Amino acid sequence: MLELRPYQTDLIAQTRATIRQGARRVLVQAPTGSGKTVLVASMLAGAAARGKRAWFVVHRKELLDQAVRTFVEAADLHVGIIAAGYPSDSAAPVQVCAVGSLRKRIGKVRAPNLIVWDEAHHIASASWSAIAAALPNAVHIGLTATPSRLDGRGLRPFFDALLCGPSTADLIAAGWLAPYRLYAPAQFDASKLHKVAGDYNRKEVSETLARSTVVGDAVGTYRKHAESGRALVFAWSLASSQAIADAFTAAGIAAQHVDGETPSAERAASMKGFRDGALRVVCSVDLFGEGLDVPSVDAVFSLRPTASLSLYLQQCGRGLRVADGKTHVKIFDHVGNYTRHGLPDDPRQWTLDGIVKAPGERPQPIKRCAACFAVASAARKVCPYCQAAYPVKERKVVQVAGELAETELSALRATVADRALLCRTLLDWQNLGKIMGYAPGWAWHRWTARREEPQKVDFAQVATDDGW
Repeated sequence: MLELRPYQTDLIAQTRATIRQGARRVLVQAPTGSGKTVLVASMLAGAAARGKRAWFVVHRKELLDQAVRTFVEAADLHVGIIAAGYPSDSAAPVQVCAVGSLRKRIGKVRAPNLIVWDEAHHIASASWSAIAAALPNAVHIGLTATPSRLDGRGLRPFFDALLCGPSTADLIAAGWLAPYRLYAPAQFDASKLHKVAGDYNRKEVSETLARSTVVGDAVGTYRKHAESGRALVFAWSLASSQAIADAFTAAGIAAQHVDGETPSAERAASMKGFRDGALRVVCSVDLFGEGLDVPSVDAVFSLRPTASLSLYLQQCGRGLRVADGKTHVKIFDHVGNYTRHGLPDDPRQWTLDGIVKAPGERPQPIKRCAACFAVASAARKVCPYCQAAYPVKERKVVQVAGELAETELSALRATVADRALLCRTLLDWQNLGKIMGYAPGWAWHRWTARREEPQKVDFAQVATDDGW
């Protein structure tokens, strides 16, 4: 039977209280691997016990099968299925529904009192939103690890309230999620890529990576750091995913490419082989970025550059589930997604408007070890994985002819003080820092310090003859 963790019990209590206060559409955020399917099972069991009809909506066959198995085995629920190829049971108080089939049958099946949306960040899509609009009288509960659309926009048009569970860092510290080690063994420049619908242009990504050594690097990285482990590979295109699977196979490593067009029986066989350990590497593009429940994943390969924080966190999260004998998961970021989005367990402030950043807020400073390619906090002096000392950057000193006099130094200090009076934005401080030859961090510290105190400037006494 169901055994809920303390934070799961708390989230259920918060959800019920929010609904009692009048909210009809509640979005619940909890990190990947935190046990959202068990959370749903408890919600649906409670609804069924009170004589209510409830739906659980998913968008992939693997998620449907996984949910039905959990609901029956863990919660002993009487479950019906609304999906092509499955027998129907309209009398069941709980229905597990595939989005595509439900869209076609909406209005032909008895409406629920409660509808729970899995991976609810997809609700803005046409099929999902049409179903939601057709059920105005039901209570809607959305579940997601990343409560924003893949383009970064929020979900306020679809939900009234947002409840956030514990952070990824909290769950790792408590032992509910596995620790990770993040490696960046290759370099990729995404600065020249254009964006389409909030993410990088796939054609440009394919053309750029086709000229790279990422495929060979992935095989080499696996052999060096994850030999014999189970690895999920997220590629940038179907063709590249197949090529990567072929490269692993040629190297004597059992691998297979799987996509949405792969026959259901073949996909099921692949996942069984992966769980059993006969298949070591599974390659895909987006297929397993959500909902895949294989705790024994030892490594995640990020080979697709993305501007979407949601996609990045969903893919990293595939490896964070705990398993017997598993000490940590290794995340290999060959395309520098960590430089855009930070570390998987960085603190993030979720809202219904997406992620709202404070003015000037930046990702946590991080650095890459030149010896083992691991990525860690910039505050460390040695690599936490291989113990190699991080090199200390020497300050550049410019020598000029002549003798320095104290009066020259005093004049320089006065110039900085005068110019500082005009600084109002971070860009102002950065420009001043460049003129004076200071390190980039100087501007940030001066700007944040100045923001915390009121400033009085007598512009009449500030020399501006140079036009700055």
